[in-house]
Amino acid sequence: MSNEFVLKASCDATSGIVAAVSSYLAEHDCYISEMHQFDDEENRRFFMRAECRIEGHSQTITSIRDGFEEQVARFNMDWEIFDKSEPVKVLLMVSKFDHCLDDLLYRHRKGELPMEITAVVSNHRDLRPMVEREGIRFVHLPVNKDNKLEQEAALLDIINETHTDLVVLARYMQILSDAMCKKLHGRAINIHHSFLPGFKGAKPYHQAHQRGVKLIGATAHYVTSDLDEGPIIKQSVQPVDHTYSPERLVAVGRDTETVALATAVRMHLEHRVFMYGNKTVVFK
Repeated sequence: MSNEFVLKASCDATSGIVAAVSSYLAEHDCYISEMHQFDDEENRRFFMRAECRIEGHSQTITSIRDGFEEQVARFNMDWEIFDKSEPVKVLLMVSKFDHCLDDLLYRHRKGELPMEITAVVSNHRDLRPMVEREGIRFVHLPVNKDNKLEQEAALLDIINETHTDLVVLARYMQILSDAMCKKLHGRAINIHHSFLPGFKGAKPYHQAHQRGVKLIGATAHYVTSDLDEGPIIKQSVQPVDHTYSPERLVAVGRDTETVALATAVRMHLEHRVFMYGNKTVVFK
C-alpha cells in the first residue's frame, strides 16, 4: 500500500493557510518532505504543493483525502491529492518528425518519466516501427479536410477507452479543433518549434536565419483554441550566431524542442504545474 502522495492546493490569499494544512498533515502522521508555496500578490491568489510520506499504519492516502476538505473548507480551496505510486496515463501524438517522440520513449524506458504510455497516435505510418519496438500500441488516424471531425471523435474514443490523463503533442502537425481543445483543457501539452512569441507559420528556423537572430528556442505549453497561445510551462533557448546555416539551426532546434517538451511533461507528471488564467505557476 502506497504511503507517499502529492498535495496541490490553491485559494484566495489569506492568513492561516499553511498552518491549517501543515497541522492537519502532522496530526495524521504525515511527514512533509518537500513544500513550495507562492503568493501572487497582483491577483491575491495562493498556490501550494507538498510532497508527503505517511509514517505509521493508522492512516492511508484515502483517509487523509477524506478528511482534508473539512479542514480547509473555510478557505474555499481547490485541491487534489495524488498517489505517487500511480503513474499518469499518457497518450502521445506525432506526425513524421521523430526526435521528440524518440526522446520521450527513451526517458520513459530509463524510468525518468513517471507515466504509463497508453498509445501513440499518428496521422502517418512512418514511426510505427519505432513505437511497436517498445511494445506500445500504435494507432494510425490519417487526417484530411473531409474527415477531421470523424478522426477527432476516434481519438477521443481512444482517450476515454484508455483512461488517458494527459495528451502530449510531440510534433503532431495537425491543428486540433476548438471543441477538442476544450475537451482536453489542462491535459494536453504541445511543443512549439520557436521561442514564443516568435516566428509563426512555415519554416520558422529559416525565418529566424533570414532575420539574423542570435537566440533560438522552443516552447512547451498547454493546448488551447488560441493557436500557440496556451499557458507556457517551459521554454528552452540556445545562443546562435551568423555562422549558423538554416540546416544547423534546425539541428540545434531539435535539441531545444526535446529538452523543453520533456521538462514540461515531467513537471506535469509530478504535479508541479498550476494553470491560472493564461499563465502557469511551476514549482521546480
